[in-house]
Amino acid sequence: MRIVVIGGGLGGLASAARLAKAGHEVVLVETSPTLGGALGTVTEGGYSWDGSATSTLVPAALRDLFRKSGRPLETELGGDLEPLEVITEHRFEDRTSVRVPGGSRAAQIEAFDELGDGLGEAWVRHVDTYAPVWDVLRRHYVEVPWDPRDLPKDLHSLLSTRETLHKRLRRDFRDDRLGLVAGHRVVAEGHDLRNVPAWAGVTTYLEQCFGAWRVPGGMGRLVELLTRRLETRGVTVLTDTSARDLVVRDGKVVGVAVDTGEIEVDAVVVAIDPRRLPALAPLVERTMPAIPPVVAHIGLVGEVPDLPAELVLHADPLIVVRTGGTAPEGGTAWTLHGRGKLAEDILDALARHKIDVREQVAVRVDRSPRDLVELWHGSPCGVLWQGRGTVRHRLGPTTPVKGVYAAGAHAAPGAGVPFVAQSAALVAQVIGPA
Repeated sequence: MRIVVIGGGLGGLASAARLAKAGHEVVLVETSPTLGGALGTVTEGGYSWDGSATSTLVPAALRDLFRKSGRPLETELGGDLEPLEVITEHRFEDRTSVRVPGGSRAAQIEAFDELGDGLGEAWVRHVDTYAPVWDVLRRHYVEVPWDPRDLPKDLHSLLSTRETLHKRLRRDFRDDRLGLVAGHRVVAEGHDLRNVPAWAGVTTYLEQCFGAWRVPGGMGRLVELLTRRLETRGVTVLTDTSARDLVVRDGKVVGVAVDTGEIEVDAVVVAIDPRRLPALAPLVERTMPAIPPVVAHIGLVGEVPDLPAELVLHADPLIVVRTGGTAPEGGTAWTLHGRGKLAEDILDALARHKIDVREQVAVRVDRSPRDLVELWHGSPCGVLWQGRGTVRHRLGPTTPVKGVYAAGAHAAPGAGVPFVAQSAALVAQVIGPA
């Protein structure tokens, strides 16, 4: 079959690589002049930063992608992914803090006990509640395609729950600090805990079981490797080319309208926000995109505080500091994400947390939420949670239009690398080999 993949972010790259390996004739269409989307690298003045995610949970999702489309990831990287000893450090307004390790229940008990006696056990009791949740999601939702009209009983029960993550955290924790830690990823992605189903908190379980991992050289390496993979598999890549709409006849897709005309197709994989395509926009009118944060990439000189891969400062605004960028000798690269009432410069807000690097900034690249949406032609944060019905209003891996499939953050239950990579696997399963 001839398949057009719309979108050159991780979801599109992964879909194209898998489908080409399965023997299909694949054309990838990307509006921007480069591939990668939110995983692309930002460079300025000798510094470089990951555009979005800097680490990943569940490394098996990436390993499976490379193994099923060609050579293993470890072979391509020249080594394995790098595990993070500390996934995230959390600092609270009362000046207490906790460094959360990954991949170890015992280590997490010890870490949270430093906040107060018994808090470690309270934490792992909460995380343990997600073991059966992950089992259901993995078997029926993450690893296999699902049909909202014919859900397995246990998946239907899980997705139909009225309990929100906000209620779950208030029920499980008497200490508000633990609730802030458990809910921070959802908040950082732009969601209100009152609108998020409780099962979406499964990320805490994934962190405890699998830890977090970095790609040596940054997430941009994945884009480079997948771009080469597409070349190896004979995928036709059209950058600087906008997909304006789908051509649908008698309920089936037959083409993709682009700047230069029309590409005839047997199937289409939509790895962008479906709102950008008039043929699909009415199908997702009951959903909204999650808005990206305020972002500041900063290149620093001189001695700076030694921070973990990710530091979360719990206040208003919520500030996330991500390290791990590359810098010239004597320099350091950080990325700051801001959420909430950011009525001042984000570096001024950071200084109020006793991390004052304002005089050490050599290079700075600021991006507003609108800048990011325009740069990436949509939000990389996926669909905004608006209650339990959100999951049923989202497209993917199939759609009501015959021959049209959906991958990427807008077709996954989360915006992280594992969910996006796995969305491509689901699409490849549905389409099957040539």
